[in-house]
Amino acid sequence: MKNKMNKIGVMTSGGDSPGMNAAIRSVVRTCAFHKIECVGIYRGYQGLIEGDFKEMNARSVNNIINKGGTILKTARSKDFRTKEGRKIAFANAKRKGLDALVVIGGDGSFTGAMIFSQEFNFPVMGIPGTIDNDIYGTSFTLGYDTALNTVVDAIDKIRDTASSHDRLFFVEVMGRDVGNIALNAGVGAGAEEILIPEEDLGKERLIESLKRSRLSGKSSSIVVVAEGDKTGENVFELKDYVEANLPEYEVRVSVLGHMQRGGSPSCFDRVLASRMGVKAVESLLEGKTNYMVGIRDTKMVLCPIDKAVKGKTDIDDELIRVSDIMTT
Repeated sequence: MKNKMNKIGVMTSGGDSPGMNAAIRSVVRTCAFHKIECVGIYRGYQGLIEGDFKEMNARSVNNIINKGGTILKTARSKDFRTKEGRKIAFANAKRKGLDALVVIGGDGSFTGAMIFSQEFNFPVMGIPGTIDNDIYGTSFTLGYDTALNTVVDAIDKIRDTASSHDRLFFVEVMGRDVGNIALNAGVGAGAEEILIPEEDLGKERLIESLKRSRLSGKSSSIVVVAEGDKTGENVFELKDYVEANLPEYEVRVSVLGHMQRGGSPSCFDRVLASRMGVKAVESLLEGKTNYMVGIRDTKMVLCPIDKAVKGKTDIDDELIRVSDIMTT
């Protein structure tokens, strides 16, 4: 270890995701292992501004690895977007004796960490926590695997009803800007069509696809729709369009919503969070700052936090091809 640190703060920020508690646990216990103090910061950057701190030790994080959400709570802070707010946050961090921050969140949280570090030369390290899996520099973000399993489980249940009543179901999943959840869950659940922001299927092609499904003998269908898909104005408008053009279909809509962000994290997310927490703390101790911890080819890696914020993630073209073949 190259860099002497006495106290590290940990916070969760932005939208919650399964695995955040496992990451908090890992950061706290890695600090304890290296005989460093750890301070939990409640409600993200707003808590940093308000001085909402709690000393944490290895026993503070007992029995949280299996819990969804975040024990440190999370909030969006308008105050932190101002220079005055960040000055107060920095003053509180120094008053508390913090030497560095571990920020668990998404690109908005990392943007805040990056600006904070640049303005005050304060060491930061990011851990990606978002179910959308849309952060550059890592193959997986915390919560993504759990969300996929939640969605697939829900679609399996919806299919039982679709089959029983010979219905077409549009299932809307999260993914305002990227279609990772829709694409992977759609393939995993055997959806007849998958609509994602990256691929504009178009209403006419959707109608033709549903007609082919009907002619091939399918009496029920599942169409997975990412919330950011542009095929229709929204999923309900799409439902009305299909009913108008394919009156033989009885169409229903199921919006899965925030249930995708809740629930006990999968084993994959628990292990990933544990590895990321260790890597985050030990990287800070090695003198590294302004990085995000990621995973590539099963190995822990560091990505400069500005690249994580500004970089663009790409949808898996091979999986799109697989999807096209599977929906034949």
